[in-house]
Amino acid sequence: MSISIKIVQRKDKTSKSNAAPIHIRFTLKGKVRYLATGIVLPIDAWDDSEQHIVSTYPDSEALQMQVTAKRLEIEKKIQRLEALDTEVNFDTLFGQKSRYLNCAVSEYFQQQIDYLKNIGKVGSAVKYTSCKHLLEQCGLGKKRFDQMDLQYLQDFEAFLIHKGNTSNSIATKFSVLRAVYNKAVRHKVFAETENPFKQYNVGRFWKPTRKRAITKEEVHRIQSLELPASTEVYSTAFARDIFLFSYCVAGINFKDIATLRYVDIQNGRIYYQRHKTGKELNSPILPQTREILGRYSKSDASPEDYIFPILDRHIHKSEQQICNRVHKVIGHVNANLKRIAEMAGLKVNLTTYVARHTFATVLKRSGVNIAIISESLGHSDLETTQIYLDSFENSQIEWAQRG
Repeated sequence: MSISIKIVQRKDKTSKSNAAPIHIRFTLKGKVRYLATGIVLPIDAWDDSEQHIVSTYPDSEALQMQVTAKRLEIEKKIQRLEALDTEVNFDTLFGQKSRYLNCAVSEYFQQQIDYLKNIGKVGSAVKYTSCKHLLEQCGLGKKRFDQMDLQYLQDFEAFLIHKGNTSNSIATKFSVLRAVYNKAVRHKVFAETENPFKQYNVGRFWKPTRKRAITKEEVHRIQSLELPASTEVYSTAFARDIFLFSYCVAGINFKDIATLRYVDIQNGRIYYQRHKTGKELNSPILPQTREILGRYSKSDASPEDYIFPILDRHIHKSEQQICNRVHKVIGHVNANLKRIAEMAGLKVNLTTYVARHTFATVLKRSGVNIAIISESLGHSDLETTQIYLDSFENSQIEWAQRG
């Protein structure tokens, strides 16, 4: 075989979390080409000499099977080319005609879903999976990207309406489809002639939703409530602590609370990375925050242990296990927050999200610049204001938090 094949970890693409993607590297006449497997692993989870995922890594066997299957697929293709007396080179092996024209939309969707799962974006993978299944249900998943035109999009819209999807749900599905289409263009899955989304207005489906926030006075009312005693782990008292903790820690969302570890507390501040955007955030530990932490902290805990009784690092190891557990516990918390709202006489569907939105609203009413609010919440959609935000200190945010 004139072409050399090796499975490698692209350490030149190492992320801030010290993880890097696994690629299949092809070497031919001194030239190198890489093929992504869709798998991203911590640096210490890959044995480069053995070209193998270390056995102690979660789901290592299943992931290794994916990598091996990808390599075997390429090796079989090389064998077919050689059997046809066709020169094996990068053009014949990876060229558009030989690789992509038969790729169905649902096949490429699945590749993206696998990639999202492997990098820990389980929530996004769920959205992609839902869209893929709907496309398959209406027969559009088996079509190719070069067959995706305005009629294709209109047929999908009609199917979703017939299924009873709301406007915002339809908008979400089309946003996912457009994102996958754009990725397929960038990955040269097909030769784009005309982008159908330029003729199709996805934005018309978005309908404004009623934002939920409560006032500072209502937060204090929740704080001063006398709650019934309970021996349950996820009691109304626990739900209130989670709500107030989120409010006091710059609107930190539930998953980020669930994954807080003892090591994240340093020098009177809480440091964490927002799961949704990967942004590094930190917040001062206010008196009420310290009081809540004190109720759940254990003196014999390891620095890597989770603080709140939501996750157990010895049980919830994979991203899927973490996602499932968080989803289950947040259901208990929101159910108890609903009871708390009734006891406090609040006419709002109280959830963990309300704490986050309330924090942002309080900052806005306190006169804090909206760009700084976005920064404090860990949003990633104000890139053009990043330089401006960097010139501000935390004191303005902390002043509003202490108010």
